[in-house]
Formats: sequence, C-alpha cells, structure tokens
Amino acid sequence: MVDDFNTAAELELARRLVATGRDPGEAARLARLILLFLILPDPPDCARLFPRFDELRKRLESVVVKGDGEELEDAFLDLYAHVHMNEAPYTSDERRRLDEAGGYWNHSGGLSPILKAKPWISPETSSADFGAGNGLQGLLLQVLYPHRKTVQIEISDRAVEIGRQICEWLRVPAETIEWIVDDVLNVPATGFDFIYLYRPLRPEGRGLDFYTRFAREVESEEQPPVIFSIADCLKEFLSEERYEVVYGDGHLTCFKPR
Repeated sequence: MVDDFNTAAELELARRLVATGRDPGEAARLARLILLFLILPDPPDCARLFPRFDELRKRLESVVVKGDGEELEDAFLDLYAHVHMNEAPYTSDERRRLDEAGGYWNHSGGLSPILKAKPWISPETSSADFGAGNGLQGLLLQVLYPHRKTVQIEISDRAVEIGRQICEWLRVPAETIEWIVDDVLNVPATGFDFIYLYRPLRPEGRGLDFYTRFAREVESEEQPPVIFSIADCLKEFLSEERYEVVYGDGHLTCFKPR
C-alpha cells in the first residue's frame, strides 16, 4: 500500500516534518503513516471501538492542508493513540492478573520506536512485542518494513480479537502475524531478531523473575535480538559484555548485541 502514495504529497509532508528537526528518514516514514491513516476506510466496528476516530481524522486532514510539522505530528499522535486503545478491554480477571504481576494496562509506546526501527528490520526478521495490547505497534512495523513474522504476545483475548480486525484494516497479511494469548511471564524470549517491549512488568516481585529470565534467554541466543525498550528497566539485567545501548532518550532505549 505504501507504494501507492502520492509522492508529491509524501515529500511535502516530510519537508514540514524535517523543518521541526526530525531526521529526514523518520520524517518520510511518518509522512507515509499519516497518508495511510487518511486513505484507509473507517476501522471495523468504528463507532463502538474508536468513537473519536472520525473527529481525530478530520482534525488530521485539516492540519495536512495547512499545518506545520509540529501540528502534523501532534494530530497524528492523537489519532494513533486512539486506535492503540489506551483504555484496553481487559476483563476483571485479566486486570487482576496484571495488577498482581505489576503489569501495565496497554499504554501506547509512541511513534519513536516505529520510526527508528528501519535499520534493524529486514525482510527475514522475526519480531515480537511482549505485551502487545491490540498489536498496533507490531502491525505498523509490518506496514513500514514488511518482514517474515511478528509475534504479538498479549494476555487479553478481547485485545487480540480487536487486533485481528486492525490487522485486516491495515491490510497486513495475516500470515505474517502470530497472536499468542498468554501472560508474558510464560513466553520465552527466544527465536527473535527484534523485540519491542513497553515495560510489561515492574522490576519487582514476579517482574524480577521475568527480566532475569528474559535477559538470560536473549543473551543465550547465537545471534541475540535487537531490543527496543520503552520506560526501560531491562538494562540492569543485561550484561555489558553482550549488549550495548545504541540509542536512549529517557523514553526509548535501544539495545544492540555486541
């Protein structure tokens, strides 16, 4: 789908985004996402699942016509966050399990990890999102950088059900997405080339067990994965002999195997 975009429109949006100081490559990728959200039909079950979608998209449309780069990014962020569904559809039992394990209720990780992932994802990459919510982050990675497989790990059946609908809406090939409905505590961090996580657990109690195991598993891989971590608390568990930080801004920390 991204190949169908109006090149002139994409270049113009990218130019405005670069004027705010954004990296040109990231600006081009953000412009593609903005145009994508403008040309898609309404998402499935839009009125119930995304009641502000029409309002937020109309705002984005108006900003595309006459707004500057900062206004463009702000308007798209609002629409992206709405589709990400910060008000995740967890059942009372799922909320209890998350609270007991120190988990977070589906906060959106923002655009930075999506836009910065290009150097680390190739067509043969196997990626994973630990605590995926409705899977929007992983799906947008597939939109921008089509690759072999994205594994979406999420405790909520309903979130995954919605994620499957978003997958179809974004026209991401279903065979490239694997959904695992389970607690992240139960899923090994092995077999991946790229892992995204937004602090799925606090580093205490069962969370300590999770990060200790996670670090041990990724470091044991013959080719350890690149890890993009939001609100990071993984660093203290990773060995400096095996991993180095290649980017960090206080929100996103990117780890590359040495």
